[in-house]
Amino acid sequence: MIYEKQPGVPKFECTEYAEKSSDYVVLIPIINEGKRIHTELQRAKDSRISEYADIVVCDGGSTDGCTQENILRELDANTLLVKKDTGKQGAQLRMGIWWAIQRGYQGVITIDGNNKDSIEDVPRFIEKLKEGFDLIQGSRFIEGGKGINTPWVRDLSVRLIHAPVISMTAGQRFTDTTNAYRGYSMRYLKDERVQPLRDIFMSYELLAYLSVRATQLGMKACEIPVTREYPANEKTPTKISFFKGNSELLKILFKNLFGAYRPEDVK
Repeated sequence: MIYEKQPGVPKFECTEYAEKSSDYVVLIPIINEGKRIHTELQRAKDSRISEYADIVVCDGGSTDGCTQENILRELDANTLLVKKDTGKQGAQLRMGIWWAIQRGYQGVITIDGNNKDSIEDVPRFIEKLKEGFDLIQGSRFIEGGKGINTPWVRDLSVRLIHAPVISMTAGQRFTDTTNAYRGYSMRYLKDERVQPLRDIFMSYELLAYLSVRATQLGMKACEIPVTREYPANEKTPTKISFFKGNSELLKILFKNLFGAYRPEDVK
């Protein structure tokens, strides 16, 4: 089924492999992740994650065959959403969030699709959502978390720049703020003071914004330990280029600090 573009939501194609079966959904944005997404979904299947949450792949337009229906069905994917519009990760997440709202989920977990994150920890995010937290940030840097083969430049930039600025903006300390492994309550996502479904969120703006808006509004936020493992002796799986990508992240970081994405401040 094709959903036409609407304000804040890109045009996308939806293929449901199964009906809604849970109160929670895992959104996995991908583009050309090859076997990495299959390995991640196999790990989820081995850990019976589909018994805790529906798994929805939010594809940005992959051309490498990684979204073949027979493979996704076999690996317990519930639904495939394919963006047919402009935008990068932010547009894919908006597509997934809108879909989650329409389906009536109570909470959303997001995780990258490049097999770096411990998808086995999804039930721990759901526990925190059930406890009443509105934002749950996965962190490799707190007790119980693990960062394996993290590039030293990435490690230092998160610890010394990104996390301190996000923490200052949010008014609460966070340690692993570029990590997209998150949990969001539907109360948070549907709050009129948040409005995540806006076309200004095209790339990484939405992750930065949602990192801080919950605590700015007095909602409950926390971190939980997760594992993020980069492959050894291989090219780092990332869509962020060293110069252009990182400079864009810094620009977004400081625009967020000065309130550029708050609904009341957007002109």
